[in-house]
Amino acid sequence: MIALAGYDETEDDPRPPRSSEAVYLKLKQAILDNRYPPGAQILESQIASEFEASRTPVRESFVRLQQEGLLEIVPRHGVRISALSPGDMREIYEVLMSLEPTAVELLVARRPDRAELSGLVRACDDMEKALAGPQPDLVAWAMADERFHMSLARLCGNKRLAAMILTVWDQAHRARMFTLSLRPLPLQSTAEHRAVVDAILAGDGERARDLYFAHRKRGGHELTTIIERHGIQRL
Repeated sequence: MIALAGYDETEDDPRPPRSSEAVYLKLKQAILDNRYPPGAQILESQIASEFEASRTPVRESFVRLQQEGLLEIVPRHGVRISALSPGDMREIYEVLMSLEPTAVELLVARRPDRAELSGLVRACDDMEKALAGPQPDLVAWAMADERFHMSLARLCGNKRLAAMILTVWDQAHRARMFTLSLRPLPLQSTAEHRAVVDAILAGDGERARDLYFAHRKRGGHELTTIIERHGIQRL
């Protein structure tokens, strides 16, 4: 299971705490880990029993997760876990290509030092380490990749922008993990992450933004091409 970056309850988290936070987080993780696969229908009573919670926080969590695009509330029939089509993935990456480069530009404008960017640097180090040696560890790479993107969003200084990025990123989580073993070894992606960090450290906002946009565009094209090539209709 990959821990979701950005869910630690700190003052830097752009998402506000709720009374139903524990149920929300457990249910969200279950969806992202495919314990409840796309298209599955689950009842309010089922979740309340499984999570040992009353129905009120379960109901509140359903509303919140519907707003995030992870499920659909079906009146009198519980909820249906949302599925993603190749078209959905294209839309998600178009949104990320619009939002994340802006976050990078805002971060550079803040002139962060290397200490403030230590999380991004460590993520790059961990990605490179995961791919080194005769047997690359793709799960470890994916965890480091996720930490990189989540950390960058939180560091931009705009909590509303960060919250939007985190929400869209979560929607793509299952597709990224499902296609992980189908993609080429992510050496290019790893090098692109490092180049973005170097541009941020150099204070070159325009270069950092352009590099990040190109990274997202290439990654989105790669992922949707794999989905279409394998005839995957929903994730």
